[in-house]
Amino acid sequence: MGAPVRILVLGGGYVGLYTCLGLERALARRSGSGTGTAEITMVSAESFMQYQPFLPEAAAGNIEPRHVVVPLRRTLKRTRVIVGEAMAVDHPARTATIRPPEGSEIEIPYEHLVVGLGSVSRVLPVPGLADQAIGFKSVSEAIYLRNRVLSRLDLAETTTDPDLRRKALTFLFVGGGYAGVEALAELEDLARDATRYYRNVTRADMRWCLVEAAGSILPEIGPKLAAHALRTLRERDIDVRLNTRLDSATGGVMKLSDGDTFEAETLVWTTGVKAHPLTGTLGFPLDERSRIVVDRYLRVEGVEGAWAAGDCSAVPDLDLGGTNPPTAQHALRQARRLSRNLAATILGSDLREYRYKNKGGLVSLGRYKGVARVMGIPLRGFPAWFLHRTYHVAMIPTINRKVRVLVDWTVALFFKRDIVQLGSLSAPRDPFAQAFDEPQPGEPEAHS
Repeated sequence: MGAPVRILVLGGGYVGLYTCLGLERALARRSGSGTGTAEITMVSAESFMQYQPFLPEAAAGNIEPRHVVVPLRRTLKRTRVIVGEAMAVDHPARTATIRPPEGSEIEIPYEHLVVGLGSVSRVLPVPGLADQAIGFKSVSEAIYLRNRVLSRLDLAETTTDPDLRRKALTFLFVGGGYAGVEALAELEDLARDATRYYRNVTRADMRWCLVEAAGSILPEIGPKLAAHALRTLRERDIDVRLNTRLDSATGGVMKLSDGDTFEAETLVWTTGVKAHPLTGTLGFPLDERSRIVVDRYLRVEGVEGAWAAGDCSAVPDLDLGGTNPPTAQHALRQARRLSRNLAATILGSDLREYRYKNKGGLVSLGRYKGVARVMGIPLRGFPAWFLHRTYHVAMIPTINRKVRVLVDWTVALFFKRDIVQLGSLSAPRDPFAQAFDEPQPGEPEAHS
């Protein structure tokens, strides 16, 4: 037997995890045990994969944040996982330069490269946006927003300044897609529940606002369901502005394109995504959105030994034309097909084209509320919410995580929501540092 084929996978999201899992299984079946025909290496910025559809529930406290992440090393038994950042790729030389969190850069050789770097938030040149806004693509952002909402309620409970109170209790979300609507709906539910434990803060004191540049929210689920979702949000006293943009956020003053101006301490930006910046430096063919162009087998167009899938790639839609949308449904299934085709290439078997028809969309609008379209059938209210949960607990990787999420939901049926913000997590050394600034009992104060 010759030397094992070296496979390098960039990215630890849907594409990275499911590609490595698929390769481990496909190659293990052929070799009998282990992956003797290949050495698989994954480079990921984190040691875990985030299951993003559950981020809104993690932010709202319905699910423990640790339970929406999948530890890569525990899940991938035969893959070497390197936590670090890919800095450069020299594909003609088949080497990648990786920068770990600490220490010197390392070079990793390979024969096959899989690019699954995913996407980053798509930002616009809005004045003040970089200083004021936060995205909603990671567990850390979800935890921050939970802490942020509850800390603003704490501030409003005690302050006597009406302007400060109004600013603290104003929450602006920009972007009416899945991420923005679900994050807003879950966090508003959290805040509504939390007000029962405050004497001076009610739901009527808060302002929740959603700004969408298009004429509808949630365009993926169709106009009728989108209209129902819009009515549901507005019935909860959520201010939804369509055909409206955020023009400026300088100094916490939100200026909208419809002429309205108000102050807000919390600004959440969820206006879509763009391909990871590294994809533009690889020397691979790109489309007009800077995504890597791949063929129907998920091979990089015209480049031997290179593969790509997920948000950073332009995968042709063989049924409807154009390319597949950047959704979890497609990323997961593209990764499975990619792993089988890559294994087939190594083993000398035939490749199969990627073809998948979107089954619909599921949107949670908070506890017991949702909209969904599945196989063309529209659902509203509790059935849509229940289906949303059922589908995603089925799709989250590993039995371990499925059970933990189900336990979280079961506990929530019998106990009230946990209204606790741990803002000190962002500055854990502050209490210890303050101990050095305060004189100890029996000791004289320090003099300069």
